[in-house]
Amino acid sequence: MLLPGLLLFLLWLPASLTRHGPSLQVGAHTHPHSPGTLRCYSAEELPLGHAPPHLLARAAKWEQALPVALVSSLEAVGSRRRRAGAPAGTQCPVLQPGEVLEADVHQRSISPWRYRVDTDESRYPQKLAFAECLCRGCISAKTGRETAALNSVPLVQSFLVLRRRPCSRDATGAPTPGAFAFHAEFIRVPVGCTCVLPRSAQ
Repeated sequence: MLLPGLLLFLLWLPASLTRHGPSLQVGAHTHPHSPGTLRCYSAEELPLGHAPPHLLARAAKWEQALPVALVSSLEAVGSRRRRAGAPAGTQCPVLQPGEVLEADVHQRSISPWRYRVDTDESRYPQKLAFAECLCRGCISAKTGRETAALNSVPLVQSFLVLRRRPCSRDATGAPTPGAFAFHAEFIRVPVGCTCVLPRSAQ
């Protein structure tokens, strides 16, 4: 049920960024208070891990998107697993119908996947949940075991992020130490896995 909302969010966000575009557009010359140019921030103005307040307030509600919304629960589960000394579960599982009826979709799928937290300090949001396929093949609905008759492949979604890049806070154009500007870019985020026919006969 979260994916339709994610798609609507991704369609709406670029339009909203266009309305507030001056602070995100790439420019040859930058100045912190010049209209129509790229805003250049110091570390004191905008600490690591934060995005421009005006952008968060008016448009970029990243926390509603699935790759962001999952991060806190994934970190909590990972912390409990580490304390218990339990493995992360990166192997292709054997599905037992009676054991997975109440499980989440990514665990009941015949192309099961897990989520990991991808961290990039130069990006906002810094942390995103990436899906990873657990099997090379797919799981047979009859045997519950992996079969090579089908292949597991990731489903990828374009996701808008902000990228921190060095910038100049004076007229020289030379990068100011510690200063940065935000550039909007799309990245490919794996959000799940599915089964497909192999490209060639096995």
